[in-house]
Amino acid sequence: MRRRTLTTIDAPTNGWRTIRRVAPYLWPAGQPWVKRRVILALVTLFLSKLIAVGTPLFYKAAVDALAGEGQSAAWMLGFGAIGLTVAYGFARLMVVGFQQLRDAIFARVGQRALRSLALKTFRHIHAMSLRYHISRKTGGLSRIIERGVKGVEFLLRFLLFSIGPLILELLMIGVVLWTLFDFRYVAVVVAVIGAYTIYTFKVTEWRVKLRKRMNDQDTDANQKAIDSLLNFETVKYFGAEGREAERYDAAMEGYEQAALHSSYSLALLNFGQSFLITGGLVIVMVMAALGVQSGTLTVGDFVMVNAYMIQITMPLNFLGTVYREIRQSLVDMGEMFDLLEQAPDVTDKPDARPLKVNGGHVALDDVRFGYEDARPILKGVSLAVQPGQTVAVVGSSGSGKSTIGRLLFRFYDVQGGAFTIDGQDLRDVTQESLHDAIGVVPQDTVLFNDTIGYNIGYGRDGATQAEIEEAAKDAQIHDFVAGLPDGYDTLVGERGLKLSGGEKQRVGIARTLLKNPPILLLDEATSALDSETEQGIQEALARAGQGRTVITIAHRLSTVADADRIVVLEDGQIAEEGTHADLLARQGRYASLWERQASERSPSKAAE
Repeated sequence: MRRRTLTTIDAPTNGWRTIRRVAPYLWPAGQPWVKRRVILALVTLFLSKLIAVGTPLFYKAAVDALAGEGQSAAWMLGFGAIGLTVAYGFARLMVVGFQQLRDAIFARVGQRALRSLALKTFRHIHAMSLRYHISRKTGGLSRIIERGVKGVEFLLRFLLFSIGPLILELLMIGVVLWTLFDFRYVAVVVAVIGAYTIYTFKVTEWRVKLRKRMNDQDTDANQKAIDSLLNFETVKYFGAEGREAERYDAAMEGYEQAALHSSYSLALLNFGQSFLITGGLVIVMVMAALGVQSGTLTVGDFVMVNAYMIQITMPLNFLGTVYREIRQSLVDMGEMFDLLEQAPDVTDKPDARPLKVNGGHVALDDVRFGYEDARPILKGVSLAVQPGQTVAVVGSSGSGKSTIGRLLFRFYDVQGGAFTIDGQDLRDVTQESLHDAIGVVPQDTVLFNDTIGYNIGYGRDGATQAEIEEAAKDAQIHDFVAGLPDGYDTLVGERGLKLSGGEKQRVGIARTLLKNPPILLLDEATSALDSETEQGIQEALARAGQGRTVITIAHRLSTVADADRIVVLEDGQIAEEGTHADLLARQGRYASLWERQASERSPSKAAE
């Protein structure tokens, strides 16, 4: 189903959904320290607003004192012009001080929310199925998370410190203007605020669509760059550096155009806001100037009106900036929450129990599965692997042999029949316990960009150095590692590119041996290696399989000739099974495959 895109229709809906998702981080259950900090931040906020509204009164009194006009309160005039000026400066300093104290108190709340949401997103991505990750691009996914998480703290500040406090400050200033002057001043201020707010919201909603387009172009450019770097060697093989640069530049051209439209619209928004605010300021100042000329107002009143109008414009400008940023943050966070709302294809049942392996009997009972409904892969496969037995699954490409490995590890759920371990249906046990029971050596072992010791130790959390070295010895890689200048602290590079294919496979085998699982899955574990390296790896794999139930998925038949049983898949069904000798004697599908591969290994014999 096609994903919904943000439009002018569903933008408010998505915005409110995002705010509802973020708001609980301001008042989380079971964390009183967060609530205390929120309350203290609100108290300091209220004090700063109260002082801010009273500050222009000191300014007016100082001007009246200097002009010799006694229109201000007697207790103020008692300070004298110098004292009132100092009081004015002190009041301004207190406003800034309380604002900074508010931010300092709230900082930990915002950072906690950012960390919590980042962790939740990270866990959710790892919980998603293989189907999801195959269909997503890593670069685009990482950029969505990065932009979304960055907006968390800002959005929380907006919820707590922006709209409500802004309305409170404007109401307080309105009361002062009405009390000290008359309703006409308040009417002008209300009209300016109304026009400013409507204009800001309308233009910003238009800019949200431009921002969405810019984000899409940014994501596209980023994922093209990462994809190209991950395939660095392939790019070099085909001399495609120029081609890749053109693809990236085309994506950046789209981003450039979207960014320019966003900049132009921002300039239009800023000018329109400035026009409305300046117009309102001029109107009120003209009214005050006429009052001074007629003698109904003092020069101090004129200055105070100017101070209040400037004080109004500051939060209004802030409103414009905050609203723009909030709408952009809502777009960014909306994409992240869309991701969080996607349920994994494979989940644990509410009553799922840990898997109990009593020997490692693996069975497929009439298993049916297809990645797409229109193209079934497995069509009623029944197979039993006895504890401690090594069973090889072979067949031509597309026969479904690798799919069995993915179903065993429960990357996908079977669509018909049952897949069991020691009589326990894989759908009835927890994924964590299932994964703990199975060790996998894939065709291409991918390593973390860390040390050899870290990559081997990844097999079991908390493994000691001695255990890591013992696993390396069993995988026949210890001597190689010990001979390196940095030994087990040698960095392997991104995806292990500093090691050869055989060295990476041995590290992968050592990692699996350290995990010490009762069931071992070898998925084309040697098909990418040369014959000499393959022989050494086969010896290590044979040692790794001792005492374990082993399922070997192989294309190269010479690697499985010693298996206890060989199962031949053809078009999603078992064509035949038996030992290597039995299958050759039958002169069936297996024998045909064996002869074909034998002739490929010995061209001279094939010619004879």
